[in-house]
Amino acid sequence: MALGWMWALGLYKSVVLVLFLLRRNPVQAAAAEMFGVSQATVSRRWTALLPVVEKVLARHVPDPGEASAGRVVLIDGTLIPTWDWASEGTTMFSGKHRDTGFNLRAAATLTGGLLAVSAPVPGSRHDMHAWRRSHFPEAFAEREGMGDLGYVGSGLLTPRRKPPGQERSTGDKVANHAINAHRAAVERAIAHLKDWKIFATRYRGPLTRFPLVAKTVTALAFYKKGW
Repeated sequence: MALGWMWALGLYKSVVLVLFLLRRNPVQAAAAEMFGVSQATVSRRWTALLPVVEKVLARHVPDPGEASAGRVVLIDGTLIPTWDWASEGTTMFSGKHRDTGFNLRAAATLTGGLLAVSAPVPGSRHDMHAWRRSHFPEAFAEREGMGDLGYVGSGLLTPRRKPPGQERSTGDKVANHAINAHRAAVERAIAHLKDWKIFATRYRGPLTRFPLVAKTVTALAFYKKGW
């Protein structure tokens, strides 16, 4: 690749710029001012180098089946908010969260260690659809797993529903408390993912590019953990 076009920042600072955009999710004009370049330069660096960063770090993303060997797997989902793209109709709108965005699955250990992140699906899709569309059912087929009530019927251990017209039994309450206490670990794993503010604050870029963003943030999370 010819790198003459990077003279304004240089390769190193161009990569730092891409990481800054992922970490802080500023508008490109603000990033341009901070790095002393034009907004157009920021856009070009982002477009050119994001796939390079993902490709370089991809080897740090473990195989979820191997990483979860001998472990209990916790599953949870989160909404990554996006702009309300009118061209998408209601596809991106999550009734559960009352917002537009992408639905992501995360898998973690009982101690909150990240095991995997699924490919994103539109926010209008419910948890079971997202579960079935992900690689998780196959990757964790031989593992004990836990999820919330959105995963009833998935084969995961889930809290027990309240019987119609009745109160939960003491046993059900104890079991649900134990499951929810364990599931707090995957919520922590998701919270750490959202240290990358492009996950925590509203994603403003083209929706078609978000899967690459998600793969890059996932790779960075595993790289930080030393995988």
